[in-house]
Amino acid sequence: MSHGVKRIPEMTEHKFKPVEEQLAYIKKGAAEIIPEETLKASLEKSLKTGQPLRVYLGVDPTAPDLHLGHTVVLRKLKHFQDLGHTAVFLIGDFSAMIGDPTGVSETRPPLTREQVDANAKTYLEQVYKILDRDKTEVRYNSEWLDKLSSYDIVRLCGHYQLSRLLEREDFRKRLESGQAWELRRQRREALKSYAEGLEVKNPPAIPDLEARKTLAPIEPAKTTDLAQPISVHELLYPLLTAYDAVMLRSDVELGATEQKFNLLVHREIQREYGLPGQAILTMPILVGIDRGFDALLNRKMSKSLGNHIGISEPPYDMFAKLMSMRDHLMWTFFELLTDVPPGELRRMQNAVAEAEQNPMDLKMDLATRIVTDFHGAEEAAIASQRFQREVREKQVPNEITLFKIKRLLDDRIDIYRERGDILDKMGPYPISPDGKEKWAKCLVWLEQAESVSKAEQLIKQGAFEIDGTVLKDPTAKIDFAQQAVYMLKVGKRRFLRLLVE
Repeated sequence: MSHGVKRIPEMTEHKFKPVEEQLAYIKKGAAEIIPEETLKASLEKSLKTGQPLRVYLGVDPTAPDLHLGHTVVLRKLKHFQDLGHTAVFLIGDFSAMIGDPTGVSETRPPLTREQVDANAKTYLEQVYKILDRDKTEVRYNSEWLDKLSSYDIVRLCGHYQLSRLLEREDFRKRLESGQAWELRRQRREALKSYAEGLEVKNPPAIPDLEARKTLAPIEPAKTTDLAQPISVHELLYPLLTAYDAVMLRSDVELGATEQKFNLLVHREIQREYGLPGQAILTMPILVGIDRGFDALLNRKMSKSLGNHIGISEPPYDMFAKLMSMRDHLMWTFFELLTDVPPGELRRMQNAVAEAEQNPMDLKMDLATRIVTDFHGAEEAAIASQRFQREVREKQVPNEITLFKIKRLLDDRIDIYRERGDILDKMGPYPISPDGKEKWAKCLVWLEQAESVSKAEQLIKQGAFEIDGTVLKDPTAKIDFAQQAVYMLKVGKRRFLRLLVE
């Protein structure tokens, strides 16, 4: 498939900053550089020759939306771009149809070409909020992977050992799970045969202690016991994406820490094809904005987990979500999502520790910086002023009850209420097929009114506010089909935050 004219900036000579200064900027927030000596040598050569390094980030367009977690690595690519190096943004349109097995416990279903192309289009619209459009080289790995012959693929596979692929943690766990499941199956069959041989319903106790322990679960295996197979195409994924590094002739590749195995394969395959072998830079995983018990799990930011902040969300929604995070998380967000120097960040942390600085003020600064990056300074200022006016100046309690709403496939919703470190499930509740229901009914579900009629009476009396605005229309509806964050006020002092996922 043709993707039109590729954006490949013209190669020019640059005057680069001293190597140590570049390294300090590059290393900010980085988890690991493998090996750092290779990156340093490449920077020294670049400084001497005036030729920029080729630094690339490959992304499979498996979903249409990007969230702040995706931007951590994108920002590092922008840092290289700021230093004068060539930023290559590789869209894995071919590899997305295979599916990256990283971090999953089962084979992922492949995407169609139509899904991948639609997602790729929205990706570019979003990444240009970070990268300089005119200085970014955009490539698609279908350019070369579509053209590989069967011989080429077999030759590529010949450059890497199967045993090393199976060392990968995701594969290893699934293999071990499969082996354990097979052992259990064999024991079940042996015990079943033993019982049938006795021709009695209740077989006598077996002398062997281990056999007695395994006698009970003769019933069919539970779903959680089933082995998760590894398909051959999953083994091919790191090899085919390694061919990307060969064709791009990259000097540096960026990725998240969970992609380290793949990146190391890429580096080795490059050398098999006669290239020097790129340096690898990994970035930490951004923790999501979970509340309650989930916050203790330090789960990564993910749309499927509902703890994400989308970069295309409305400015105020982004601002409010950032302000809702636990205070200790803001230091990671400052480090990975802003250009605040390390020394300034340490000064902030010390000021909070010494009670010289209100953490809420620093979180306001953080939210303003991040919203500015994606929506501009004017929208960020409006969001900040609104939050200050509607939340802080009304003296809203620091601890506000959080309700999460998840829409189910059969026109129902589940509601989860935060109680300390526990989320209580409420529901499910039926909603109309269009996803919209009256706020009055929602207030009953949230246990803020005894009945719909009493909720409507509250609304008519002006005792219900949404994001600081009084709602007096009892027929007004909430759209459960739209992701949003609402700050609700019921009566004079009841505040709650509603997160629609």
